[in-house]
Amino acid sequence: MNSLNQLDKKQEIESNSKIHKQSASWIITLGIIFIAVNLRAPLISVGPLVDLIRDNLQISNTLAGMITTLPLLAFAFFSPFAPKLGRKFGVEFILLIAIIFLTIGIIIRSLSGIANLYIGTAVLGLAIAVCNVLLPSLIKREFPERIGMMTGVYAISMNLFGAIAAGISVPIAIGLDYGWQGALGIWGILSFVSILFWLPKVKRRDMKTSTANLQTAYNNVNLWRSKLAWQVTLFMGLQSTVFYVLVAWLPEILKQQGVSSDQSGWLLSIMQIVVLPFTFIVPIIAGRMSNQRLLVAITSISLLIGNVGLIYGSLNFIVLWIVMLGIGGGFSFGLAMMFFSLRTKNAGQAAELSGMAQSVGYLLAAIGPMFFGYLHDITNSWTIPLLILVGASVLLFIVGLGAAKNQYVGSRN
Repeated sequence: MNSLNQLDKKQEIESNSKIHKQSASWIITLGIIFIAVNLRAPLISVGPLVDLIRDNLQISNTLAGMITTLPLLAFAFFSPFAPKLGRKFGVEFILLIAIIFLTIGIIIRSLSGIANLYIGTAVLGLAIAVCNVLLPSLIKREFPERIGMMTGVYAISMNLFGAIAAGISVPIAIGLDYGWQGALGIWGILSFVSILFWLPKVKRRDMKTSTANLQTAYNNVNLWRSKLAWQVTLFMGLQSTVFYVLVAWLPEILKQQGVSSDQSGWLLSIMQIVVLPFTFIVPIIAGRMSNQRLLVAITSISLLIGNVGLIYGSLNFIVLWIVMLGIGGGFSFGLAMMFFSLRTKNAGQAAELSGMAQSVGYLLAAIGPMFFGYLHDITNSWTIPLLILVGASVLLFIVGLGAAKNQYVGSRN
């Protein structure tokens, strides 16, 4: 009888443990989703409003491009420090602090004045940089058997709200008469809700566990001497450059070709919507392939067709060019996020590679929007900037072939 009671008790403990693990898994999944939805919308909402901001503040296209460039600079310079903060204070705790600063940055940016616009943009850029770096390592740590699926969930959450932001920015600013300040400030509500959701997850015990896990996982691999790490980094930088240039200037490019302001905003939204299924599907497929070179080829071909179509294609096929850009963007972003996990052996290396790739990668991307605005100012045309995007699509294919190799950073490559 005692042995039966002990067996029943053991089974009950195992059952409760399984339920607890499943519950914890769902909680961390929801936490990742709530953070992810805040990582694109505050940035993408700027693109359709560039002309309103420029005219209201009486600034040039070059300075208007800086609104998109500042967060990228924040990504570039602060990303290397995010893994160190995660190891010292705990990933969950640092993510909470980042969301708080994101909310503060959105509020400051929405106040009147040029100074507030740029200060708030810089603050929210620093916050997003931290989340960008630590979320992939958190996924690798918590879901080692489901990295592709969870990366897809994270990516589609981020891009879904990016698409929504692109479509509703002009209607909120003009249709509801909230102005560009209101259209940008509304995203502070979502980030504040995320704070309330994430706050209970941060406990002292969890913080210690998180820190210990990341420290144990970290190996002293010099990524800066790894050819594979540099290929992943350049892939990240090129795809980010193409994406953020389009986010910043696609509405303006379309308007110069005769598309209305409202329509150009919705076309940007369509591009973001097309991105969605591919940012979910591509990580899952990539995780099941020995190498991802076929996916890299599809990425570059899609971007080439889309950019060449914008330059030389008929306006009657404008939706096709936008769709191809969305397909290329979805493939490239999904691959970039997966490379952090696929090319590393543990969560610590994933955080370090993510920090390196997003630092150098976004430094390359940071000059894009401002430089493209400058080129337009001096040429009064979008042809040369779009030709540069064509070249970037070719380079993306070249470095992508290397990043897609079935190897780990730290091995001989």
